[in-house]
Amino acid sequence: MESIIIIVFLAGYLAITLEHNLKIDKLIPALAMMAILWAIIALAHMDVFEVNAELRQLVPSHIDEVLLHHLGKTAEILVFLLGAMTIVEIIDYFDGFATIKGFIRTKKKSKLLWLFSILAFLLSAIIDNLTATIVLITILQKVIKDRETRLWFAGMIIITANAGGAWSPIGDVTTTMLWIANKVSALELVKYVLLPSIVCMVVPVLFASKSKAFSGTIDGDFEEEKVKSKHGATMLYLGLGAIVFVPFFKTVTHLPPYVGMMLSLAVVATFAEIYSSSKFNISHVDGEGDDSVGHHSPVHHSLSKIELPSILFFLGILLAVAALESLGYLFNYAESLNTAIPNTDIVVMLFGVGSAIIDNVPLVAASIGMFSEEMDNPLWHFIAYSAGTGGSMLIIGSAAGVVAMGMEKIDFFWYLKKIAWLAAIGFISGAVTFILFRDFVLHG
Repeated sequence: MESIIIIVFLAGYLAITLEHNLKIDKLIPALAMMAILWAIIALAHMDVFEVNAELRQLVPSHIDEVLLHHLGKTAEILVFLLGAMTIVEIIDYFDGFATIKGFIRTKKKSKLLWLFSILAFLLSAIIDNLTATIVLITILQKVIKDRETRLWFAGMIIITANAGGAWSPIGDVTTTMLWIANKVSALELVKYVLLPSIVCMVVPVLFASKSKAFSGTIDGDFEEEKVKSKHGATMLYLGLGAIVFVPFFKTVTHLPPYVGMMLSLAVVATFAEIYSSSKFNISHVDGEGDDSVGHHSPVHHSLSKIELPSILFFLGILLAVAALESLGYLFNYAESLNTAIPNTDIVVMLFGVGSAIIDNVPLVAASIGMFSEEMDNPLWHFIAYSAGTGGSMLIIGSAAGVVAMGMEKIDFFWYLKKIAWLAAIGFISGAVTFILFRDFVLHG
C-alpha cells in the first residue's frame, strides 16, 4: 500500500510541476491528490500517527482527529493569506500602489536597477514576494517601453523579491508556514535571515549593474498619470502598516497570526468604507460593468478580486503532504536522510535547489513533518532562507517567477541563460553568509 501512496503523490506532484505543459491549473491535481490519498488511508484502514517532537517518535491516533488537526493548521495559513490578499486588493482599489511610481525619477538604467531592487526587497517583506512582483512589473511596464530592457529588469525583480520575502514572516508563503507552525519567531527569523537575504540581493545586482544590459539610459519621458483617488497614498501606508502590525500583535498576545490579520483587515476595511463614496445594497449590486467605480463596497470588490485558485492549491498540497506525515513516511525519510547525509546544511541547500525545480510550498510542508527540532533552531531559519531564495534559479521555481513569466511572456530558456547564474551566485553567497553568521557571530 505504501507504493500506491507514493505513486499517487508523485503523479500529483508531476502534474503540478508540468502545469504549463499540461495546460491544467495546478490546483486541480493538488486537490485530487489530497482527496485520493486520504481516501486510500480511510479505505485501507491504514494506521495514522502524530509526530511527538519532544520524544522524537510517532504516536498512534485516529484518522478523524488527525485530519481535523491538519485541517486546522492549514486553515490558519489560508485565513491569514485571505486577510493579507484582501488588504492588498483594498490598497489597489484606491490605486495606492501608484504612489510608488512617484519615487522613480531617474532614467539611468543602473540607478533604476538599484531602485527597483531595493523596492522589491522591502515591498516583498511586507506584502509578500508574489504581490510585490506584480506591483513592480506593472510599474515597470509604464516606465520602460523597450521590451528587452524590461525583461532584464523583471528577471532581477524576481531575484530581489524572493530575497526580500525570505527574512520576513509575512514575506513568503513558506516563511508564513514556518511562523504559523511555531518553528520560527518573527524576531529570530529577522536576526538570522536578514543579512543573508541582503547578500542574496546585493551580489546579483552588483554583477548585473556592470553588464551591458544595464548601461546607458532608458528612452521616453515619465508620464504624469491622473490620480484615481486622493486617498491612494493614505490607504497604501495604512494597509502596509496594518500588515506589519500582525507580527507585533502575535508577539504581545501569543494568539495565532490570523487573528491579528483579521483585526488589521477590519481596520483597513473601515477606512476603505469611510473613504469610498460608493453605495451598495447587500442583496443587489448595481453597475456591474465597472464595479471599481461607485455602486459597490470597496471591501466587496476587493474580496471578489483575491486569488482563490492559490488558496485552493495550498489547501490541496498542504493536506496531501499531511497525509504522508500522518502515515509516518516523512519522519522515517528524515531519519534515512540524516543517516545518508549527516551534514544538515547540505540537506537544506539541496532543498533550496529543489525548490527551483518543484514548488517550495510542499517542500517546506514536508520539512515541517520531517524535522522535529525545537522552535528557532537555526535549521528552520536556514530552511526559510533556502526555500525562499532557491526558487529564483529557475523562472518556474517561485510564485514571483511564474507571475512575471505570465505578465512579460518571459521565455524559460532566456531566463535560464541570462538570469539563472545571477540567482545562483546570490543564493550561494547568502547561504555561505548564513552559515558563517550562525557559526561565528551568533554562536561564537
